[in-house]
Amino acid sequence: MATHSLVKIYVHLIWGTLSRERILNKNLRISLFKHYVERAKELSLQIEKMNIQPEHVHILLTLPADQTIAQVSKNLKGESSHWINDNNLLPGKFNWQRGYGAFSVSASQLTKVKNYIASQEEHHKKQSFYQEYKEWAKKYGVWYED
Repeated sequence: MATHSLVKIYVHLIWGTLSRERILNKNLRISLFKHYVERAKELSLQIEKMNIQPEHVHILLTLPADQTIAQVSKNLKGESSHWINDNNLLPGKFNWQRGYGAFSVSASQLTKVKNYIASQEEHHKKQSFYQEYKEWAKKYGVWYED
């Protein structure tokens, strides 16, 4: 990347397990968290905040100028399903649900989004992941009925 280019793009990525099954146990979430941190370093991604719940993942990152959201998703979400299966971290074959959510975050909202991601456990006591994801997608004009 040319040194005269200034790029700072924050992206909030969200994806869920197949059928939103709550199968990511605590030990797997810890391992997956470490795996994503290592993988992000390999890919020159800067993770700003991450939270892994039993049925979904939130990652707020700085998108490099030379990578697309689709590439980042493939290299994190797609690669991690292979990693989980190759290491037999769950019984049977593991799959993420098809697709993902990717939402831009302005620098002025960074702290708010980081706090939101950090408080997922409390937040989802009031509203399920699916309900909230659907509301978000409708708000952003990208919801498609199942």
